[in-house]
Amino acid sequence: MSRPRSKRIELPPVQENVDKLEKVVKDGNFYGAQQMYKSISARYVAAERYSEALDILYSGACIQLAHAQVTCGAELALLFVETLVKGKIPYDDETLDRLKKIYEGFPRVPLPQHLWDVDDMQQLSENLGSAKTRVEGCSSFLKAAIKWSGEFGTISTGSPELHIMLAEYIFSESPEVDMNRVTYHFVRGNNPKEFASRLVNFLGKCYPGEDDLAIARAVLRYLSLGNLKDANLLMDEIKSQTQSAEVELPRTDLMQFINYLLQTMERDAFPLFNMLRVNFKSSIEREPALNEMLDDIAEKFYGVQRRNPMGMFGDIFKMMGAA
Repeated sequence: MSRPRSKRIELPPVQENVDKLEKVVKDGNFYGAQQMYKSISARYVAAERYSEALDILYSGACIQLAHAQVTCGAELALLFVETLVKGKIPYDDETLDRLKKIYEGFPRVPLPQHLWDVDDMQQLSENLGSAKTRVEGCSSFLKAAIKWSGEFGTISTGSPELHIMLAEYIFSESPEVDMNRVTYHFVRGNNPKEFASRLVNFLGKCYPGEDDLAIARAVLRYLSLGNLKDANLLMDEIKSQTQSAEVELPRTDLMQFINYLLQTMERDAFPLFNMLRVNFKSSIEREPALNEMLDDIAEKFYGVQRRNPMGMFGDIFKMMGAA
């Protein structure tokens, strides 16, 4: 007895769906269109026609964002990346261009430089809520894209271009800039000159005591990844751009430590590296993460094995795990 043949899913040419759905959006039925984008693209995914599903989701994300529908656009952008993963689509320039086009669709809305210096508090509250929605939506999309690019591309930490996009959006659109997050992504990018300009911009408006920490974090993060070249480029650019912008470069012990450290990293001088850590201990300990990054740097550049924080018990657990 022959087995029944599975029924093949009949789907129309993808352009028909794209045109139909774009019309629904242009008519102002954003929510209805959103549900249709999701259900129709899911049919193509179920049929393993990933390329066509991607065409639909790409079109939907772009047109929803063009109509300022950030929540809808971000959801479709995220589905676009999830479909790249399901289809095991390799990272390439064409897909990167599509991701960049979606990214460029996220709105840029300048916020007042001094957030609380406004009369209409209700308007301020609405502006802050909108900014949070934009940053969360764009961040979720780009973080997923970075993860996909790390898995299906050649760089395990993810596409440098995507890291730059995320860093720039967080910096320009966040009401209160988290320089830790901005730094994390910029150092995994490929544009230290652009990073320097963002740091110089930050120096002009940050709270006292944040300026030298922001620079130290940036330099140490580059070094903790083994990237001495970009750490030096960044510092040179900061010095050059602060002069041009007439912004004062911090003159603190921590900045002195960073300058000495960069000179030390140019040579095989581990005793000098240790001596700097001892002499500038109080400045380094202003932020615990700086010491952790210095441990990473010692391991990367001098082959110093990091101590197991659990000591003897950590070694026992490690042996048990290997058994």
